[in-house]
Amino acid sequence: MPSDIEIARAATLKPIAQVAEKLGIPDEALHNYGKHIAKLDHGFIGSLEGRPEGKLILVTAISPTPAGEGKTTTTVGLGDALNRIGQKTMICLREPSLGPCFGMKGGAAGGGKAQVVPMEQINLHFTGDFHAITSAHSLAAALIDNHVYWANELNIDVRRIFWRRVVDMNDRALRAITQSLGGVANGFPREDGFDITVASEVMAVFCLAKNLEDLEERLGRIVIAESRDRKLITLKDVKATGAMTVLLKDALQPNLVQTLEGNPALIHGGPFANIAHGCNSVIATRAGLRLADYTVTEAGFGADLGAEKFLDIKCRQAGISPSAVVIVATVRALKMHGGVNKKDLGSENIDALEKGFANLARHVTNVRNFGLPVVVAVNHFYADTDAEHARLKALCSEKLGVEAITCKHWADGGAGAEQLAHAVVRLAEGGAQPIAYAYETEAKLTDKIRAIATKLYGAADVQIESKAAQKLAAFEKEGYGNLPICMAKTQYSFSTDPALIGAPDGHVVAVRDVRLSAGAGFVVAICGEIMTMPGLPRVPAADTIRLDANGQIDGLF
Repeated sequence: MPSDIEIARAATLKPIAQVAEKLGIPDEALHNYGKHIAKLDHGFIGSLEGRPEGKLILVTAISPTPAGEGKTTTTVGLGDALNRIGQKTMICLREPSLGPCFGMKGGAAGGGKAQVVPMEQINLHFTGDFHAITSAHSLAAALIDNHVYWANELNIDVRRIFWRRVVDMNDRALRAITQSLGGVANGFPREDGFDITVASEVMAVFCLAKNLEDLEERLGRIVIAESRDRKLITLKDVKATGAMTVLLKDALQPNLVQTLEGNPALIHGGPFANIAHGCNSVIATRAGLRLADYTVTEAGFGADLGAEKFLDIKCRQAGISPSAVVIVATVRALKMHGGVNKKDLGSENIDALEKGFANLARHVTNVRNFGLPVVVAVNHFYADTDAEHARLKALCSEKLGVEAITCKHWADGGAGAEQLAHAVVRLAEGGAQPIAYAYETEAKLTDKIRAIATKLYGAADVQIESKAAQKLAAFEKEGYGNLPICMAKTQYSFSTDPALIGAPDGHVVAVRDVRLSAGAGFVVAICGEIMTMPGLPRVPAADTIRLDANGQIDGLF
């Protein structure tokens, strides 16, 4: 089979206006970025207010492994399949970050015959949204240091400036730096550092904002430092929000593209799924719901991170709720959770599959505990055996009472996921379901952390370091106690140890630090060693990405 980029390049794409026409989007609502990409105008988005909303379908997954699960591929395949069976469907995805594209993960536009296109543009600069977010964040950083340089009227304590700088690239050398060296004219030297752009609170705010006005208000609430008398300083205090909103004005318009089968997809925003909430923008999701009968979206990493944050943070803030949830699993990944080495995954191993099934079972149980109907999509790989798929379906039926469906959208496009589409339609007949959140907003912040750890992770308890506990108490004193919790932990395990795969229980979740994201509207609980600035692997993808003799990109995946 050709590579993803070869498949994408061989596709015949429709003019973006034809794609928009499927959902009744007029030409005047489009700001074109070439022939196959357009942004939806703010005015048009606003005109959708009051329209009835279609059904929201959330695609999540088991705990990720190096074997691959295919959550985005399944999201695209399901969207194509729903359109094939006559359901007017919009797909809503996050935008890829350049860091993973040139690092280890590669792009994030799906794969095989279930992709969003034009794949090269989407995975690289796209419409410049991430550059705008980087620039807005950088403007804030410059204004903070400029305020300190010119008399520091807010009495900012340079030892307690929380606002780091960002760049959309994996660069471990920038994690911790010393800035403002070289003399008096360059400011006051202090320690600083860089995060990757997708870890910026500006990104989280961008994806949770309802409109431009809400965006500016949320930016103003972001806490960036403390004064010498320990008062919180915000971006509004340093007069940054107006200019930042100007930089983000065009970026806040959702991006319309298409699948390989010519179906519409909105790709917009992309916060980190382990340091932030890991979902595409509220604006894009609400637009999809008002334009289509079905909107299929995904949440980052496994259901313990992505789905939990989608429900407890995004849905709670936006006032939306899924009608059904799809949990993506693969035979390969479950065998890895059962202890099989990656190099041995090509061999049939029913025993390992049964052992690894515990990971899927916990994710299914967790989603059901939110009160939502579930179906399992088993993403087919060529080395899978019929016996393995039959056993997995039997386990799902007998032990969980949930339907598991083999899907071949990677090889066959939407046609390979039609059975899944029919199952989703059946599950979604009841419409949006009330969510049984993991915790109440009125609960103490420590109790919210404990609820997530014990109810979803199988933990016996949490251990909050004294410094983190003091900060939580201070947040509550400042009036932030009603905010939801955003857990920052490894995506590879229910625990904080990435090597502890499967479905561990009885462990203790250690919280080493907490951060206030007042603009985004949540408190981040940092568990274990979580990097907000990733590094490149020994052999990064960038080593093999190049232009060929015809000027076409080669090596992007």
